[in-house]
Amino acid sequence: MSLNTRLLFALLGLPLLVYAVMALLLVVQSETTGRDMLEERLVSAGELLAPSLGNAMVDGDLPRLEAIARQLLEHKGLRAVTLFDEQGSRLLVLGHSIPPPPRLNAPNATTLTMDEAIWSLQVPLTTSYGQPFNLANTGWLEAEMDIRTLKLERYKLIASLSLGGMLLGLLLFLVAFAISRYATRPIEEANQALYRLSRGDYRPYMAAARPTEFRQLAEHINGLAEHFRQAQHDMQSQIEQATSELQESMETIEEQNIKLDLAHRSALRANAVKSEFLANMSHEIRTPLNGIIGFCRLLGRSSLDARQKEWLEHVHRACDNLLMLVNDVLDFSKLEADRLTLEEVDIDLVSLMDEVVGLHAPEAQRKRLHLVAMVYDDVPSTLCGDPLRIHQVLNNLTSNALKFTQKGEVIIRVMLDSQEGQHVVLRISVSDTGIGLNEQQQKQLFSAFSQADPSHSRQFGGSGLGLTICRQLVQRMGGEISVDSEPGEGATFSFTLPLLADMSKERPQELSLDGSIIRLHEPHLPTRNVLEHLMERWGATAVSFIESGNEQLLLLSLDHDDFSGERKTYWQSVIAQAPCPTLILANATSFELPHWELPNGGDILCKPFTRTQLIATFKQLLEPVTATISANAQTVKALPSSTFTVLIVDDNAPNRELLKAMLENEHINIVLAASGQEALDYARQNEADMVLMDIRMPDMDGVQTTQALRRINNSWARCPIIAVTAHVLSDERQQWLVEGLDDVLVKPINETQLQQQFQRFLGITLPISPLLQTSPKAPALGYTPAALSVIDLELGTRLAGGNPEFAKQQLKRLIDSLSECEQQIRSAFEENNLTALLDHVHALNGASRYCGAPELALTVETLETRLRTGGLEQAENLLDKLYAAIKRLREQRSTLNQR
Repeated sequence: MSLNTRLLFALLGLPLLVYAVMALLLVVQSETTGRDMLEERLVSAGELLAPSLGNAMVDGDLPRLEAIARQLLEHKGLRAVTLFDEQGSRLLVLGHSIPPPPRLNAPNATTLTMDEAIWSLQVPLTTSYGQPFNLANTGWLEAEMDIRTLKLERYKLIASLSLGGMLLGLLLFLVAFAISRYATRPIEEANQALYRLSRGDYRPYMAAARPTEFRQLAEHINGLAEHFRQAQHDMQSQIEQATSELQESMETIEEQNIKLDLAHRSALRANAVKSEFLANMSHEIRTPLNGIIGFCRLLGRSSLDARQKEWLEHVHRACDNLLMLVNDVLDFSKLEADRLTLEEVDIDLVSLMDEVVGLHAPEAQRKRLHLVAMVYDDVPSTLCGDPLRIHQVLNNLTSNALKFTQKGEVIIRVMLDSQEGQHVVLRISVSDTGIGLNEQQQKQLFSAFSQADPSHSRQFGGSGLGLTICRQLVQRMGGEISVDSEPGEGATFSFTLPLLADMSKERPQELSLDGSIIRLHEPHLPTRNVLEHLMERWGATAVSFIESGNEQLLLLSLDHDDFSGERKTYWQSVIAQAPCPTLILANATSFELPHWELPNGGDILCKPFTRTQLIATFKQLLEPVTATISANAQTVKALPSSTFTVLIVDDNAPNRELLKAMLENEHINIVLAASGQEALDYARQNEADMVLMDIRMPDMDGVQTTQALRRINNSWARCPIIAVTAHVLSDERQQWLVEGLDDVLVKPINETQLQQQFQRFLGITLPISPLLQTSPKAPALGYTPAALSVIDLELGTRLAGGNPEFAKQQLKRLIDSLSECEQQIRSAFEENNLTALLDHVHALNGASRYCGAPELALTVETLETRLRTGGLEQAENLLDKLYAAIKRLREQRSTLNQR
């Protein structure tokens, strides 16, 4: 409620309330007084005239009686006067009287009966002498008065008072309104002034009022407005100053941004130059490395004494280390530039572990270390991921473990860490008993170009990039890598690996030994645990060495100390006394093995052995009827009775024929296609189990053909397609895998590579050509220390699967095609057509890879690498060398029939 309203209520309400109470009291008092006066007047008049009426009635003077009665009737308010005789009969009735009730006796005294509207007065009649008559003979007077006039007077009074109240209220309202306006107007003005101040308008000035209080309020409000005006002025000044400073800062920041942008662009250009430099340098380094490795291989076939062979091994090892360093730098550069692409293909971790163990077996044998790989049974058999990068991480960790371990063991474990539906997380660890690491060394271990100790690079070698690459690869695959180590107690590197698993496939039992009893001697506890577990998984029973008599196989694990002297004599006697075949697990290289007499048959495996080697050996020794796999086999299953179809797509006829000769047998049916269109025509009507796809073909290349095959039906979408090419860069390989190819093979392809692909995708083992196994290692003809051989029939025979006649045919086809090929290369170079030149050079590179022409093969390989990395400007000198090599090879054609 506003102050104005409260003032109106106070000035108007209270006086009106007092007036109303007083008016009410006045009305009540007036009514009471009027009734009393009317009653007294009526009774007095009746009693005053009663004696006269009595005398007139006694005298029987009716006129006088009527005159006196009329005198009474003239009183105000009387409506009727009635005279009764002593018998109750009406003698006289004046006015309008209501019929009285029958009455038997006259009243003894004056009686006034008051009804709501009519008063009735009864007065007994007496004589004038003051003596009453005999009641039996006396009459009485009855007068009726209408008191509605009294109510009318009361209403008039109420109306008068109400009118006076209205006039009083109007007067009071005018007075109250004037007072409230006088009191609230300064307050409203102050309120409006404060509102404008709150809205930021500091200009209004409030005039001073007469009352002291209002004058002080106006002064304070004006002072507040002045303060706000000054504060606004000061704030505006500060804002302008801050804006000016901010503008200067923004200009400075803009300049810095321009400089940063220029620096960023410069860094990007430098990074691109660095990446291009690394790529070019890697290929430039690989080119002479290939030449050095080729010379080493040729030199290894010549007659060398022991010291020269040792020197050659050092050269070969140095080349491998240099090549590993180049690969590490390239991988690190790709990871830093975020250009590394991960592929998603099926992975069999058992086969992957076998490859890792086989790769590092020579180093473990050289240092006489125990290298053991364990894949736990709960690990799914089929996983989806990038096998190349997993293999790279495991190779690096295993290599480090072997490098820093001088005595003891290196154990690789693959365990299932967690599983949710098809999503599994594996934990893979590599433990060693080497020199170990302290806490400070562990913190800097995964930094680029750093090692635990600066002296390690001189003592053990390495670039310090391996663990950095491992960490980035594991993180890129979604896992984490860690190390747990103590100085002098070895180290355990472990990493997690999220993968997709095919949960519908359980790991199959690779071998069924049907309760065979195997007598086991294995001093190394982890290896013994692995062997016992595998024997139990395959259905065999492992018994201790002291429990002899009914075993079907004697398995002995022997160290280097057991190969000579009394210990060898002892173990030879144990083998002679055994009633069963003997399998020796030798912790040494095959060159260090002495001769062992195995009277009941048996075999020797060098540690570290793979699971596939152990399976093949068990099959050979415990299942002699079906033993078709040699002890050095790298696959689990032999060729089944069913036939597999392999589609070979290559535009070069000699290459197709060579692959056909290397693969075709009673279990493998070969289908040849000279172009991508021929392959599609065949695929629309037939199916194949594997495709060997040349990449660079006219019209439709290998990648386009692969994508078209994938779209035909579900069977072709799942068919393994292997790229076969003479040259591939790392980026190209990754791109081909992304675009649908399953793997890439670089020509020339040997049977070991084909074995791996057939075992990986088809689970079968290719028979090794007996000609290849028995081919002599004669020195190459035409070899001089200054250059590679123009023709090397031994090399050609090996590349042709051990068939010397086929090797000669391949070489003749190549020589016959050289004239046309040289003309095409010359024309493309003269026209500066890099694409055509690359196609022709690549075709020649692919053709020469399968022939015994090492000089031409190395020259054209170097030329293709130079063209892909440096363009036409870098190829002119090499083209002259290529033409010279072609000329020398053509000149040697006539000598082929004499060899």
